[in-house]
Amino acid sequence: MTQGASERGAEVGRRIGVGLMYGLFKPRVLGSWRVPARGPVILAVNHAHNVDGPMVMGVAPRPTHFLIKKEAFIGPLGTFLDAIGQVKVDRSIADRTAITRALGVLEQGGCLGIFPEGTRGEGDFASLRAGLAYFAVRSGAPIVPVAVLGSTEKRGRLIKQLPPLRSRVDVVFGDPFEAGDGSGRRTRKALDEATVRIQERLSAHLENARRLTGR
Repeated sequence: MTQGASERGAEVGRRIGVGLMYGLFKPRVLGSWRVPARGPVILAVNHAHNVDGPMVMGVAPRPTHFLIKKEAFIGPLGTFLDAIGQVKVDRSIADRTAITRALGVLEQGGCLGIFPEGTRGEGDFASLRAGLAYFAVRSGAPIVPVAVLGSTEKRGRLIKQLPPLRSRVDVVFGDPFEAGDGSGRRTRKALDEATVRIQERLSAHLENARRLTGR
């Protein structure tokens, strides 16, 4: 798929996502104006519910290409994810194809979505993988932290990994920041240091988002 086709696909995905999310839940979006209107950018999203990716894809102000585990690319869903420009990644290896595609999104001035924790969990940014630091330092793209905060109420859930239907889901975008130290270094030490800086910024944003929304 060419970059232009991929970008058009991501825009189609954004339109489908926003309709679906507003149909199933009650999104409240705060700070979307903080996402740079153009140029490469990385959205770093906490991951506590299966709805986090589609929610951000729908409400973000720009078409977003998410890194998504290869296990999701099965049957019609896999065809759909390919068509809307999402990036399949094998989490068990250093997936060179996924890395190249993700860097290509940024090189073309696109918006890349990443779950820096690597998998769905508590959604508290407590344990980050090195991938986010690598993409940010390698591309020079700013990171925008995104907190998705859904209801913890168990009643009304059709699927336990989703917030209750028609419940409010807050999506809070933070201020963009640079992950690197300005030296341009890409050594393991530089990436480790960048990961520490990223984790501090993401954790601070999540704390602020919870305070702001009362979650």
